[in-house]
Amino acid sequence: MKKPIKRHEALKPLSREHHHGLLLCWKIREGVKRNVEMQRIKEYIDWFETKYLDPHFEAEEQYIFPVLGNENALVQRALAEHRRLRRLFNQEEEVFKAIHAIEEELDLHIRFEERILFNKIQEVATPKEYAEIEERHQSIKFSDDDWKDHFWNSN
Repeated sequence: MKKPIKRHEALKPLSREHHHGLLLCWKIREGVKRNVEMQRIKEYIDWFETKYLDPHFEAEEQYIFPVLGNENALVQRALAEHRRLRRLFNQEEEVFKAIHAIEEELDLHIRFEERILFNKIQEVATPKEYAEIEERHQSIKFSDDDWKDHFWNSN
């Protein structure tokens, strides 16, 4: 069994947000497995993107990635993946294909950031950079309790 990653306090809110991204991937998989109409899944995905994913990506790009710099290969990869995911989330044609790609690519992206990128950031971040991150990024409180259609739980 893998040893859990020790995350700096300043990065913990972003890691919690990653957990909700992984849950989105699970919900998509459940919806597909249960033969839920793609439009129902797409509506949830659109809501999730606007409410949680966009602000999360912005926080990473503004406060986290600058620790390594935009020229860093790991940051460039993360930025490219953000662009690709944004295109997938906003794709209106071939929705079925886009939803499957979101599920796969978001999962891989989050695991890359958690296992590789954030660990690298922790190796080089200064106390001042951590303080700035904590000051500027407020954790995005997640709740989909009031979302009308919990398709991932339906029979």
